[in-house]
Amino acid sequence: MAKYRKNRINAAFAEECAEIVRDVKDPRVSSALISIVSADVSADLKFAKVYYSVLGEHDEKEVAAGLKSAAPYFRSRIAEALNLRLTPDITFVRDEGIRHGAEISAILKELEDKRKERTDSENEKED
Repeated sequence: MAKYRKNRINAAFAEECAEIVRDVKDPRVSSALISIVSADVSADLKFAKVYYSVLGEHDEKEVAAGLKSAAPYFRSRIAEALNLRLTPDITFVRDEGIRHGAEISAILKELEDKRKERTDSENEKED
């Protein structure tokens, strides 16, 4: 499969999963703010990994169990939406990238605040 085709399938798959996740009725999924980060569909279209992120404080195992139980629903909706020869089996994988980014941002903000305090105290000493 050509690389551009695989990229288009991955993007379409992730976009469709992002729309479907809003319609899932399972309270373990609907109560959490889930963001679909990306998807990776195998070249033979038999398997797909969907990377997701959860914002807020939720039980990771419960959200994962809810998504796993909703996988057949995702698969049937994707079969309707995307015109693929095969509809892949879906595996959900938690992506920690957004959380790590928020932690790094908080650390950088803290360092910037300390630097400001230090320069303010140095300016006061000069006066």
